[in-house]
Amino acid sequence: MTGEGDHKISEIKVFPLVQRLPQPTRTSWGTYDSVSILLVEVRTASGLSGVGEALARFAPQGYAELIESALTPRLIGQDATAISARWADMRRALSGRAGGMLIEAISAVDIALWDILGKAANMPVWQLLGGVGRSHVPVYGASVRWGDDAQADADVDAMLARGLTDMKVKIGGPVEKACARIARVRARAGDAITLTADSNWAYTLDEAEVVARALEAHNYAWFEEPLRPEDEAGYRSLHRRSRVPLAAGESNFTLDQAMPLIRDRVLSVLQPNVTRSGGITESRRMAELAAMHDIAYAPHVGMSGIICEVASLHLGAAMPNTRTMECAANPNLFRDGLADIAPAHARIENGSVAVPTGPGLGLTLDWDAVKELAA
Repeated sequence: MTGEGDHKISEIKVFPLVQRLPQPTRTSWGTYDSVSILLVEVRTASGLSGVGEALARFAPQGYAELIESALTPRLIGQDATAISARWADMRRALSGRAGGMLIEAISAVDIALWDILGKAANMPVWQLLGGVGRSHVPVYGASVRWGDDAQADADVDAMLARGLTDMKVKIGGPVEKACARIARVRARAGDAITLTADSNWAYTLDEAEVVARALEAHNYAWFEEPLRPEDEAGYRSLHRRSRVPLAAGESNFTLDQAMPLIRDRVLSVLQPNVTRSGGITESRRMAELAAMHDIAYAPHVGMSGIICEVASLHLGAAMPNTRTMECAANPNLFRDGLADIAPAHARIENGSVAVPTGPGLGLTLDWDAVKELAA
């Protein structure tokens, strides 16, 4: 392994980041004018360091305080390369069922530990993960926003102009408006374009069934998060009552939360977000369980940052059931210019994005840019 001495953790630095979006993003949840993430840097006694990211959509300072007060004391002096042991140490920081801020905070540290392990072994993370070792990962454009028709038309045209042949459409309520949007985007994009729809759990079961019929009629590839993530019985019922494939998973924190709908083959596509779902360690377990049940894996990225995007590329390269990966097409300061690698939307070639080949995650953050965004 590269680096001198052992790889005991010597310091963990946290960076809560907030940005006001250049253009507000609207989903069924509401309008996002600003979003946040949390970055971490884990340093070792051997001189190696790794970086990670937590979703931390709001109140990132709270995540920073959680890491500093609950996780760091358990990690200092421990072997950074024994990742499973460190994950278990962090999980014990809070009692009760796993989820929420704790698992998102663990996600950031876990990603950083994989970055360190890759640097220590002088191997990219995708190679450490084994698997199929793709050099490129297919991507889809996200998203056609849920707003007025003119905005939606402009979003479709922009993605077509970039050469994207696969894109996601945001939908919400009322149902009649959603069905009209489904038809409008299909007519504008054309039949050759792969379309999916994401409602961010906007509907009741009966409403979702109506929307699913519209999606089927217009040949959409999947219906993402039609119902609340807790409503597993509702997903099973919708699976029986409609023919459009179902996708979900970005709201899951741990494997046990993803397991029921995987085990019952209710989902056709599993979409964990590596900065929420326990980092690379837990996201890998989810993807592999999905593969055992013939369910596709499609990493969720959303409004996350460059570390989330790159970590997702490594997972997408390694997992046998990777179908596609979300590629956010809108400007985002958490990705644009924050590292020495361009965001995925700027590196698309023939519908795919190349996976970094350098050790670890294969990126270097611009710490001056990070500090400018610090909350």
